[in-house]
Amino acid sequence: MKKRYLITIGFIVCCFFGKAQTVTDIDGNTYNTVHIGSQTWMAENLATTKLNDGTSIPLVTDSIAWFGLTTPGYCWYKNDSSNYNRPWGALYNWFTVNTGKLCPTGWHVPSNTEWHTLVLFLDPAAQNCYCTESSAAGNDLKETGLTHWGNGNNGTNSSGFTAVGTGFRNYFNKSFQGHTAVTYFWTSTPNTPPYATVWHRYIQNSSANVYEYLDQKYQGMSVRCIKDSITTVMQIENNEQQIKIYPNPVSEKVVIMNNENKELSIVLYNILGQVMFQQHVINTKNEIDMSGLPEGMYLIKIISADFSFEQKLNKN
Repeated sequence: MKKRYLITIGFIVCCFFGKAQTVTDIDGNTYNTVHIGSQTWMAENLATTKLNDGTSIPLVTDSIAWFGLTTPGYCWYKNDSSNYNRPWGALYNWFTVNTGKLCPTGWHVPSNTEWHTLVLFLDPAAQNCYCTESSAAGNDLKETGLTHWGNGNNGTNSSGFTAVGTGFRNYFNKSFQGHTAVTYFWTSTPNTPPYATVWHRYIQNSSANVYEYLDQKYQGMSVRCIKDSITTVMQIENNEQQIKIYPNPVSEKVVIMNNENKELSIVLYNILGQVMFQQHVINTKNEIDMSGLPEGMYLIKIISADFSFEQKLNKN
C-alpha cells in the first residue's frame, strides 16, 4: 500500500515556537512574523490598502454602500484611520480576500484547513466543525494584558500570534462593534454551495475559546496572512506505517519505531524551539528518556534521506 509523506522544504530544522523575520506589504507596512509548528504567520493584522499587484482597494466608509458591495472593499474601525490603523489593521470584506492578491507576494490568506492546523497544534483536542473549535487555544493566541483587550482577558500569547481585540463591521445592524472585546479573522474558504457564507475564526476577550463559524461575505473582518509553503509529496511503497511514535501523552520514555532499516535523525524540541535531544540512529526501535523533562508540549522530528515526519508530544 502506498503511503504519502509531506516534506516541507526549508524546514529541515525549524523551531516549535519562535520569532522569524519581518515581511513588508506593498504599502510599505512591515509586520512581525512568527513560526508556530510548521507554519509561519504574520504576528500582526494586515493593514494594506492595495492588492499585491498595486491595485488600490476601494475605501468604503458609507454603511449602505459597504453592505451592497459584491466587489473588494476595506475600511478602518469607525472609519478612523488615525486611531485604528496599527496594530488593529484594516477590516476587509471577503471579496477582497477572494482576489487571491491581498497578502504580500509569497503569502496568502489562510484556508479553513490551515487555520484548523494552527488551532490543533495549540490544542490537540480541537474539533473541526461549526462549533467551539477549542476551549483553550484562544488564550495562546491573544496578546497579554488590557492594552488591546477589554477586562477579562487572560491571554498568555504563548504562541506569539498576538491577536488583538480589533472588533468588526457588523452586517446585521450595519455598525462597527466589539472593539477590545472580540476579533474576527477571515479564511479563504467559502461554505459549500449554494450557501453564500465563508468560514472564519472568532476570539473574545473574556474566554479562552476559539470559534469556527460561518458568516456573510460582506462582513468587515481582520486578516492574518500565512506564508506559502513548498511541499513535495513522495510516494513510498510500504505495507505498514513507516514511523510509529508512542505513547502520547508520555510520562517517561517515548518509543520511535522505524520499520525500514535506514538511517534516521531524531530531534526533540521544546516549546521554545530549543533542541532537547538529537541523535542519528539505524535501529528499528529507539527510545528517548523524557522522564527528566518538564511537563508540556514538545515536537519530535524524524528526518531521513527521502522523507521527513514530525509529531507533537504531550509530556505529563
